[in-house]
Amino acid sequence: MILFYTYDLSDYITMSLPANIVDRYQIYLRLEKSLSPNSVDAYLHDLDKLMDFAEAEQTDPANLTYEVLQQFMAQLHDLGIHPRSQARIISGVKSFYRFLQLERLIENDPTELLEMPKIGMKIPEVLSVNEINSLIETIDLSQPEGQRNRAMLEVLYSCGLRVSELINLRYSDVYFEEEFIKVEGKGSKQRLVPISPIALKEIKNYLFDRNRIPVKKGFEDFLFLNRRGTAISRVMIFYIIKQQAELAGIKKNVSPHTFRHSFATHLLEGGAHLIAIQKMLGHENIRTTEIYAHIDREFLRKEILEHHPRSK
Repeated sequence: MILFYTYDLSDYITMSLPANIVDRYQIYLRLEKSLSPNSVDAYLHDLDKLMDFAEAEQTDPANLTYEVLQQFMAQLHDLGIHPRSQARIISGVKSFYRFLQLERLIENDPTELLEMPKIGMKIPEVLSVNEINSLIETIDLSQPEGQRNRAMLEVLYSCGLRVSELINLRYSDVYFEEEFIKVEGKGSKQRLVPISPIALKEIKNYLFDRNRIPVKKGFEDFLFLNRRGTAISRVMIFYIIKQQAELAGIKKNVSPHTFRHSFATHLLEGGAHLIAIQKMLGHENIRTTEIYAHIDREFLRKEILEHHPRSK
């Protein structure tokens, strides 16, 4: 059973919003926006900051104006909250006011003109193709879980999956003939992702070992299993990757997400269109994908010098 936190607004609401507005907002986030329990809790936690501010202003959140909300943003900055966290809070506040508008509890959205704080772009850690190959080659196939680990890392890199998507991948979602896998991403949204022949070959090799595992009830369709016959944990994926990176002599801070970043970067360097990469990664917004256009500036510079007619 999934439990959600319930916030009591009785101390805050003095004018127009219904006392159960946060409960209704919670249902909206969970059912209409299809957010995960953790995301719903994060939205409500950030909303609590707005409620505290409204209480300090001795007013109802529905009556906060654009100018007053700018003061709220300034307060977040004065408290030393990181710009990235400020942006997340403001995004949650905007979502709440859009909900109030949908519910016809307010006529105009006071957050419409609010600008997000400027966030410096954080370039993710990326492995080279040689480093990826080296890391995977260090896996000892003579060990009981060796072939499984090799298949997992090949799928992780071949498809650019999130670690949660990898551990929840079903056998029935692997289309061997069509060379696609069906992935369930954030918000239970599904997408089809091409999978390389090499990754499919490693999965087929792993199936010989998998078929010898006594599978627990409810896990029959999970592709990657631990020795107890249940789904492998995300912690174990982190451990496996850290261990193999160390054996390969890679000094970078490597995690499952590094494989995802490397997948996107190598596709971009190979000439793949940014929108295609967006679809494969399951990003809702192209702006999320655009970070990969900034990773290898030297590569892009070389491409321009090599191919632009004015550079010849």
